[in-house]
Amino acid sequence: MIFSISKKARTRQHRSPKISSVKRSQSHHRKLVASRSFREKFQIYTGEQLHWLQVTQRILISVIHGILPWVILCGGYGLLVSLLDHYGILPAFFGDSKVIQNVVISFNVILSLLLVFRTNTAHERFWEGRKLWGSMVNTTRNLARGISITIEQREPQERDEKSAAVYLVAAFAVAMKIHLRREVMNSELEPMMSPLQYHQLQNVNHAPLEIAYWIGDYLQHQFERQRLNIFQLTSLHELLDDMVDILGGCERILKTPVPLVYTITLNALLWIYFLLLPFQLVGGIKWWTAPILAFMSFLYLGINEVGAEIEEPFGRDANDLPLDAICATIVRNLEHIIQFAPCARVLRPASGNVLDLPRKTA
Repeated sequence: MIFSISKKARTRQHRSPKISSVKRSQSHHRKLVASRSFREKFQIYTGEQLHWLQVTQRILISVIHGILPWVILCGGYGLLVSLLDHYGILPAFFGDSKVIQNVVISFNVILSLLLVFRTNTAHERFWEGRKLWGSMVNTTRNLARGISITIEQREPQERDEKSAAVYLVAAFAVAMKIHLRREVMNSELEPMMSPLQYHQLQNVNHAPLEIAYWIGDYLQHQFERQRLNIFQLTSLHELLDDMVDILGGCERILKTPVPLVYTITLNALLWIYFLLLPFQLVGGIKWWTAPILAFMSFLYLGINEVGAEIEEPFGRDANDLPLDAICATIVRNLEHIIQFAPCARVLRPASGNVLDLPRKTA
Protein backbone atom coordinates (compact mmCIF):
# COMPACT_ATOMS: atom_id res chain seq x y z
CA MET A 1 0.00 0.00 0.00
CA ILE A 2 2.86 2.36 0.91
CA PHE A 3 4.62 1.41 -2.31
CA SER A 4 1.54 2.18 -4.39
CA ILE A 5 1.09 5.59 -2.76
CA SER A 6 4.69 6.54 -3.32
CA LYS A 7 4.40 5.36 -6.91
CA LYS A 8 1.39 7.62 -7.42
CA ALA A 9 3.27 10.51 -5.85
CA ARG A 10 6.21 9.96 -8.19
CA THR A 11 3.80 9.84 -11.12
CA ARG A 12 2.32 13.18 -10.08
CA GLN A 13 5.81 14.63 -9.72
CA HIS A 14 6.70 13.50 -13.24
CA ARG A 15 3.47 14.94 -14.61
CA SER A 16 3.64 18.30 -12.83
CA PRO A 17 6.55 19.73 -14.90
CA LYS A 18 4.67 18.88 -18.09
CA ILE A 19 1.48 20.46 -16.77
CA SER A 20 3.43 23.54 -15.66
CA SER A 21 5.05 23.80 -19.09
CA VAL A 22 1.67 23.58 -20.79
CA LYS A 23 0.27 26.28 -18.52
CA ARG A 24 3.22 28.57 -19.22
CA SER A 25 2.76 28.00 -22.94
CA GLN A 26 -0.95 28.80 -22.71
CA SER A 27 -0.24 31.91 -20.64
CA HIS A 28 2.35 33.06 -23.18
CA HIS A 29 -0.13 32.48 -26.01
CA ARG A 30 -2.80 34.51 -24.22
CA LYS A 31 -0.34 37.37 -23.75
CA LEU A 32 0.53 37.29 -27.44
CA VAL A 33 -3.15 37.39 -28.40
CA ALA A 34 -3.78 40.24 -25.94
CA SER A 35 -0.86 42.23 -27.35
CA ARG A 36 -2.66 42.37 -30.70
CA SER A 37 -5.81 43.86 -29.21
CA PHE A 38 -6.90 47.49 -29.52
CA ARG A 39 -6.48 47.94 -25.78
CA GLU A 40 -2.85 46.82 -25.62
CA LYS A 41 -1.80 48.69 -28.77
CA PHE A 42 -3.43 51.87 -27.52
CA GLN A 43 -1.69 51.48 -24.15
CA ILE A 44 1.69 51.10 -25.88
CA TYR A 45 0.90 54.10 -28.06
CA THR A 46 -0.36 56.54 -25.42
CA GLY A 47 0.28 54.89 -22.05
CA GLU A 48 -3.45 54.91 -21.18
CA GLN A 49 -5.32 51.79 -20.06
CA LEU A 50 -8.80 51.78 -21.59
CA HIS A 51 -11.39 49.18 -22.55
CA TRP A 52 -11.40 48.24 -26.24
CA LEU A 53 -14.79 49.92 -26.68
CA GLN A 54 -13.44 53.15 -25.15
CA VAL A 55 -10.40 52.95 -27.44
CA THR A 56 -12.60 52.54 -30.52
CA GLN A 57 -14.87 55.37 -29.42
CA ARG A 58 -11.98 57.75 -28.77
CA ILE A 59 -10.30 57.02 -32.11
CA LEU A 60 -13.45 57.21 -34.23
CA ILE A 61 -15.27 60.04 -32.48
CA SER A 62 -13.11 62.79 -34.01
CA VAL A 63 -13.63 61.37 -37.52
CA ILE A 64 -17.37 60.85 -37.06
CA HIS A 65 -17.80 64.30 -35.55
CA GLY A 66 -16.27 65.89 -38.66
CA ILE A 67 -18.32 64.00 -41.26
CA LEU A 68 -21.66 63.31 -39.52
CA PRO A 69 -23.46 66.48 -40.78
CA TRP A 70 -22.44 65.69 -44.36
CA VAL A 71 -23.52 62.04 -44.03
CA ILE A 72 -26.95 63.20 -42.84
CA LEU A 73 -27.11 65.66 -45.73
CA CYS A 74 -26.33 62.88 -48.22
CA GLY A 75 -28.96 60.65 -46.66
CA GLY A 76 -31.55 63.43 -46.96
CA TYR A 77 -30.57 63.99 -50.58
CA GLY A 78 -31.00 60.26 -51.28
CA LEU A 79 -34.45 60.37 -49.68
CA LEU A 80 -35.39 63.35 -51.89
CA VAL A 81 -34.37 61.45 -55.03
CA SER A 82 -36.43 58.44 -53.85
CA LEU A 83 -39.48 60.67 -53.34
CA LEU A 84 -39.10 62.19 -56.81
CA ASP A 85 -38.85 58.73 -58.31
CA HIS A 86 -41.85 57.45 -56.33
CA TYR A 87 -44.14 60.25 -57.56
CA GLY A 88 -42.85 60.06 -61.11
CA ILE A 89 -41.34 63.51 -61.07
CA LEU A 90 -37.84 62.21 -61.83
CA PRO A 91 -37.07 62.51 -65.59
CA ALA A 92 -36.81 59.18 -67.40
CA PHE A 93 -33.31 60.10 -68.54
CA PHE A 94 -31.93 59.51 -65.05
CA GLY A 95 -33.50 56.11 -64.70
CA ASP A 96 -32.85 54.53 -68.10
CA SER A 97 -29.72 56.20 -69.46
CA LYS A 98 -26.43 54.31 -69.29
CA VAL A 99 -24.54 57.59 -69.21
CA ILE A 100 -25.07 58.11 -65.48
CA GLN A 101 -24.04 54.54 -64.75
CA ASN A 102 -20.82 54.83 -66.75
CA VAL A 103 -19.97 58.19 -65.18
CA VAL A 104 -20.49 56.78 -61.66
CA ILE A 105 -18.29 53.77 -62.40
CA SER A 106 -15.55 56.08 -63.72
CA PHE A 107 -15.83 58.24 -60.61
CA ASN A 108 -15.53 55.12 -58.45
CA VAL A 109 -12.17 54.25 -59.97
CA ILE A 110 -10.84 57.83 -59.92
CA LEU A 111 -11.91 58.52 -56.34
CA SER A 112 -10.45 55.22 -55.10
CA LEU A 113 -7.05 56.11 -56.56
CA LEU A 114 -7.17 59.67 -55.26
CA LEU A 115 -8.18 58.60 -51.75
CA VAL A 116 -5.41 55.99 -51.64
CA PHE A 117 -2.90 58.63 -52.70
CA ARG A 118 -4.28 61.07 -50.11
CA THR A 119 -4.08 58.50 -47.32
CA ASN A 120 -0.55 57.42 -48.26
CA THR A 121 0.65 61.03 -48.41
CA ALA A 122 -0.89 61.79 -45.02
CA HIS A 123 0.63 58.65 -43.50
CA GLU A 124 4.09 59.59 -44.82
CA ARG A 125 3.82 62.94 -43.04
CA PHE A 126 2.58 61.22 -39.88
CA TRP A 127 5.37 58.63 -39.93
CA GLU A 128 8.05 61.22 -40.65
CA GLY A 129 6.87 63.18 -37.62
CA ARG A 130 7.06 60.03 -35.50
CA LYS A 131 10.60 59.30 -36.67
CA LEU A 132 11.66 62.83 -35.84
CA TRP A 133 10.24 62.56 -32.33
CA GLY A 134 11.91 59.18 -31.92
CA SER A 135 15.20 60.84 -32.84
CA MET A 136 14.43 63.55 -30.29
CA VAL A 137 14.09 60.93 -27.55
CA ASN A 138 17.48 59.43 -28.43
CA THR A 139 19.24 62.76 -28.84
CA THR A 140 18.03 64.15 -25.51
CA ARG A 141 19.22 60.99 -23.78
CA ASN A 142 22.65 61.27 -25.38
CA LEU A 143 23.01 64.98 -24.62
CA ALA A 144 21.89 64.58 -21.01
CA ARG A 145 24.22 61.61 -20.56
CA GLY A 146 27.08 63.61 -22.07
CA ILE A 147 26.46 66.57 -19.76
CA SER A 148 26.25 64.29 -16.71
CA ILE A 149 29.40 62.31 -17.47
CA THR A 150 31.85 64.54 -19.34
CA ILE A 151 31.49 67.84 -17.46
CA GLU A 152 33.70 67.85 -14.38
CA GLN A 153 32.35 68.84 -10.96
CA ARG A 154 34.95 70.62 -8.84
CA GLU A 155 32.64 72.66 -6.64
CA PRO A 156 29.37 71.70 -4.89
CA GLN A 157 27.26 74.29 -6.72
CA GLU A 158 28.26 72.81 -10.05
CA ARG A 159 25.97 69.88 -9.30
CA ASP A 160 23.04 72.27 -9.29
CA GLU A 161 24.15 73.82 -12.58
CA LYS A 162 24.47 70.42 -14.21
CA SER A 163 21.03 69.33 -12.99
CA ALA A 164 19.53 72.58 -14.25
CA ALA A 165 21.17 72.08 -17.65
CA VAL A 166 19.81 68.54 -17.99
CA TYR A 167 16.33 69.76 -17.07
CA LEU A 168 16.65 72.38 -19.80
CA VAL A 169 17.24 69.56 -22.28
CA ALA A 170 13.90 68.07 -21.21
CA ALA A 171 12.33 71.54 -21.33
CA PHE A 172 13.43 71.88 -24.96
CA ALA A 173 11.34 68.82 -25.92
CA VAL A 174 8.31 70.05 -23.98
CA ALA A 175 8.61 73.56 -25.43
CA MET A 176 8.92 72.03 -28.90
CA LYS A 177 5.64 70.13 -28.34
CA ILE A 178 3.85 73.30 -27.25
CA HIS A 179 5.38 75.26 -30.15
CA LEU A 180 4.22 72.70 -32.73
CA ARG A 181 0.71 72.87 -31.30
CA ARG A 182 0.78 76.67 -31.72
CA GLU A 183 -0.02 77.16 -28.04
CA VAL A 184 1.29 79.64 -25.49
CA MET A 185 4.08 78.38 -23.22
CA ASN A 186 2.28 77.04 -20.17
CA SER A 187 3.01 75.91 -16.62
CA GLU A 188 4.16 72.51 -17.88
CA LEU A 189 7.60 74.09 -18.31
CA GLU A 190 7.70 75.79 -14.92
CA PRO A 191 9.15 72.88 -12.86
CA MET A 192 12.02 72.45 -15.35
CA MET A 193 13.62 75.89 -15.02
CA SER A 194 14.06 78.86 -12.74
CA PRO A 195 11.29 81.47 -12.35
CA LEU A 196 13.42 83.99 -14.24
CA GLN A 197 13.83 81.61 -17.17
CA TYR A 198 10.12 80.77 -17.21
CA HIS A 199 9.21 84.46 -17.18
CA GLN A 200 11.56 85.18 -20.07
CA LEU A 201 10.01 82.40 -22.18
CA GLN A 202 6.68 84.22 -22.08
CA ASN A 203 8.19 87.12 -24.02
CA VAL A 204 10.14 85.35 -26.78
CA ASN A 205 8.97 84.46 -30.27
CA HIS A 206 10.57 81.01 -30.39
CA ALA A 207 10.81 79.33 -26.98
CA PRO A 208 12.58 76.08 -28.03
CA LEU A 209 15.31 78.06 -29.80
CA GLU A 210 15.77 80.26 -26.72
CA ILE A 211 16.22 77.16 -24.55
CA ALA A 212 18.79 75.87 -27.05
CA TYR A 213 20.68 79.16 -26.59
CA TRP A 214 20.70 78.64 -22.82
CA ILE A 215 22.06 75.11 -23.15
CA GLY A 216 24.72 76.32 -25.59
CA ASP A 217 25.72 79.12 -23.20
CA TYR A 218 26.09 76.61 -20.40
CA LEU A 219 28.32 74.34 -22.49
CA GLN A 220 30.47 77.25 -23.63
CA HIS A 221 30.80 78.50 -20.06
CA GLN A 222 31.93 75.07 -18.88
CA PHE A 223 34.56 75.02 -21.63
CA GLU A 224 35.85 78.44 -20.58
CA ARG A 225 36.11 77.17 -16.99
CA GLN A 226 38.09 74.19 -18.31
CA ARG A 227 35.45 71.65 -17.27
CA LEU A 228 35.37 70.39 -20.87
CA ASN A 229 37.97 69.96 -23.57
CA ILE A 230 37.40 71.11 -27.13
CA PHE A 231 36.50 67.62 -28.38
CA GLN A 232 33.88 67.09 -25.69
CA LEU A 233 32.45 70.55 -26.34
CA THR A 234 32.21 69.83 -30.06
CA SER A 235 30.46 66.51 -29.43
CA LEU A 236 27.88 68.06 -27.10
CA HIS A 237 27.26 70.96 -29.48
CA GLU A 238 26.65 68.46 -32.31
CA LEU A 239 23.94 66.80 -30.22
CA LEU A 240 22.41 70.21 -29.51
CA ASP A 241 22.50 70.98 -33.25
CA ASP A 242 20.73 67.67 -33.89
CA MET A 243 17.91 68.73 -31.56
CA VAL A 244 17.52 72.02 -33.44
CA ASP A 245 17.54 70.12 -36.76
CA ILE A 246 14.77 67.84 -35.48
CA LEU A 247 12.78 70.95 -34.52
CA GLY A 248 13.26 72.28 -38.05
CA GLY A 249 12.07 68.99 -39.56
CA CYS A 250 8.87 69.10 -37.51
CA GLU A 251 8.31 72.75 -38.48
CA ARG A 252 8.68 71.76 -42.12
CA ILE A 253 5.81 69.28 -41.73
CA LEU A 254 3.76 71.81 -39.78
CA LYS A 255 4.19 74.70 -42.19
CA THR A 256 4.00 72.78 -45.48
CA PRO A 257 0.49 71.31 -45.71
CA VAL A 258 -0.79 69.21 -48.58
CA PRO A 259 -1.39 71.58 -51.55
CA LEU A 260 -4.81 73.18 -51.16
CA VAL A 261 -5.67 72.70 -54.84
CA TYR A 262 -5.45 68.92 -54.36
CA THR A 263 -7.81 69.02 -51.38
CA ILE A 264 -10.30 71.24 -53.22
CA THR A 265 -10.26 69.02 -56.32
CA LEU A 266 -10.77 65.84 -54.30
CA ASN A 267 -13.68 67.33 -52.34
CA ALA A 268 -15.30 68.60 -55.55
CA LEU A 269 -15.08 65.16 -57.17
CA LEU A 270 -16.51 63.54 -54.05
CA TRP A 271 -19.56 65.79 -54.08
CA ILE A 272 -20.16 65.34 -57.81
CA TYR A 273 -20.05 61.60 -57.19
CA PHE A 274 -22.57 61.86 -54.35
CA LEU A 275 -24.87 64.00 -56.52
CA LEU A 276 -24.90 61.42 -59.34
CA LEU A 277 -24.88 58.16 -57.33
CA PRO A 278 -28.55 58.17 -56.17
CA PHE A 279 -29.78 58.46 -59.77
CA GLN A 280 -28.05 55.19 -60.54
CA LEU A 281 -29.31 53.50 -57.36
CA VAL A 282 -32.92 54.65 -57.24
CA GLY A 283 -34.07 52.59 -60.22
CA GLY A 284 -33.12 49.31 -58.56
CA ILE A 285 -33.34 49.78 -54.79
CA LYS A 286 -36.01 52.54 -54.52
CA TRP A 287 -36.38 53.54 -50.85
CA TRP A 288 -33.04 52.01 -49.91
CA THR A 289 -31.31 54.80 -51.84
CA ALA A 290 -31.09 57.09 -48.79
CA PRO A 291 -29.39 54.62 -46.38
CA ILE A 292 -27.09 53.27 -49.10
CA LEU A 293 -26.02 56.80 -50.10
CA ALA A 294 -25.48 57.72 -46.44
CA PHE A 295 -23.34 54.59 -45.96
CA MET A 296 -21.27 55.27 -49.08
CA SER A 297 -20.72 58.88 -48.05
CA PHE A 298 -19.68 57.69 -44.59
CA LEU A 299 -17.01 55.45 -46.13
CA TYR A 300 -15.59 57.94 -48.61
CA LEU A 301 -15.79 60.98 -46.37
CA GLY A 302 -14.40 58.96 -43.45
CA ILE A 303 -11.31 57.94 -45.43
CA ASN A 304 -10.86 61.55 -46.56
CA GLU A 305 -11.23 62.81 -42.99
CA VAL A 306 -8.67 60.30 -41.68
CA GLY A 307 -6.18 61.59 -44.24
CA ALA A 308 -6.92 65.20 -43.31
CA GLU A 309 -6.46 64.41 -39.61
CA ILE A 310 -3.18 62.49 -39.67
CA GLU A 311 -1.49 64.83 -42.17
CA GLU A 312 -1.20 67.30 -39.25
CA PRO A 313 0.26 64.92 -36.63
CA PHE A 314 1.18 67.35 -33.85
CA GLY A 315 -2.28 68.27 -32.54
CA ARG A 316 -4.39 66.92 -29.70
CA ASP A 317 -6.73 64.65 -31.67
CA ALA A 318 -6.90 60.98 -30.71
CA ASN A 319 -5.27 59.97 -34.01
CA ASP A 320 -2.36 62.42 -33.71
CA LEU A 321 1.07 61.58 -32.34
CA PRO A 322 1.07 60.98 -28.54
CA LEU A 323 3.37 63.93 -27.86
CA ASP A 324 2.36 64.14 -24.20
CA ALA A 325 3.43 60.52 -23.64
CA ILE A 326 6.67 61.02 -25.59
CA CYS A 327 7.58 64.14 -23.60
CA ALA A 328 6.74 62.36 -20.34
CA THR A 329 9.13 59.58 -21.39
CA ILE A 330 11.88 62.13 -22.11
CA VAL A 331 11.43 63.84 -18.74
CA ARG A 332 11.37 60.52 -16.92
CA ASN A 333 14.53 59.32 -18.69
CA LEU A 334 16.46 62.50 -17.98
CA GLU A 335 15.45 62.50 -14.34
CA HIS A 336 16.78 58.95 -14.15
CA ILE A 337 20.07 60.14 -15.70
CA ILE A 338 20.33 62.95 -13.13
CA GLN A 339 19.57 60.61 -10.27
CA PHE A 340 22.15 57.98 -11.18
CA ALA A 341 24.84 60.23 -12.62
CA PRO A 342 28.21 60.19 -10.78
CA CYS A 343 28.17 62.55 -7.77
CA ALA A 344 24.75 63.88 -8.78
CA ARG A 345 21.44 64.24 -7.01
CA VAL A 346 17.93 65.12 -8.14
CA LEU A 347 17.46 68.85 -7.74
CA ARG A 348 14.85 70.99 -9.40
CA PRO A 349 16.41 74.17 -10.86
CA ALA A 350 15.60 77.17 -8.68
CA SER A 351 18.49 79.59 -8.87
CA GLY A 352 18.67 80.10 -12.63
CA ASN A 353 22.37 79.23 -12.93
CA VAL A 354 22.14 78.55 -16.65
CA LEU A 355 20.24 81.70 -17.57
CA ASP A 356 22.38 83.95 -15.38
CA LEU A 357 25.52 83.06 -17.30
CA PRO A 358 26.69 86.07 -19.34
CA ARG A 359 25.97 85.71 -23.04
CA LYS A 360 28.55 86.99 -25.42
CA THR A 361 27.52 89.58 -27.92
CA ALA A 362 29.10 90.24 -31.30
